[in-house]
Amino acid sequence: MNTEAFEEQARKKGFSLIAGIDEAGRGPLAGPVVAAAVILPQGVCLPGLNDSKKLTPRQRERLFEAIYVQAVSIGIGIVDPVEIDRINILQATRVSMAMAVDNLRPRPQCLLIDGTTPITSLLPQRCIKHGDRRCKSISAASIVAKVTRDRIMQRYDLDFPEFGFGKHKGYGTKAHCKAIETFGCSPIHRKTFRRVREYVSV
Repeated sequence: MNTEAFEEQARKKGFSLIAGIDEAGRGPLAGPVVAAAVILPQGVCLPGLNDSKKLTPRQRERLFEAIYVQAVSIGIGIVDPVEIDRINILQATRVSMAMAVDNLRPRPQCLLIDGTTPITSLLPQRCIKHGDRRCKSISAASIVAKVTRDRIMQRYDLDFPEFGFGKHKGYGTKAHCKAIETFGCSPIHRKTFRRVREYVSV
């Protein structure tokens, strides 16, 4: 299926404002989970658009800027580590996606969501497995979410340089896990996650 097929199917049902939704940061040991919702205009041209995980940082940055120039609307949702620990990462991801949708102006008429889990919304929605590589608007959302989160983690690197957040963005690399063993947890670590909870001060 081509990357515009899902949007085409939605347009045939009478929808013109179609939001693609994806998140970044479900797996890391630290930092927020960030979701993006993107409404693209029909016929948008974004050469090289793809799942953010299949792009280099430079390609993501270039497409991020192009998406912001061409998109009809972009919404961001961010859930911090404290809330992730309180409600769990799956629920936090769903909340961040719903927040991203709520921040869209104009409002979308339907939602195309990466993955298999719907979100809380009264809008028509369709979950698409591997949507970040199969659907244009979800690909755009994956890039916006990833670049936004990476920039947040680079900022946290200035506050907590001992953990190396600027390099691994909070993922559980060997160097990151070693830093947790050495320095304990920072305020942005997810304290319910394995490889972190063992070092939470009682």
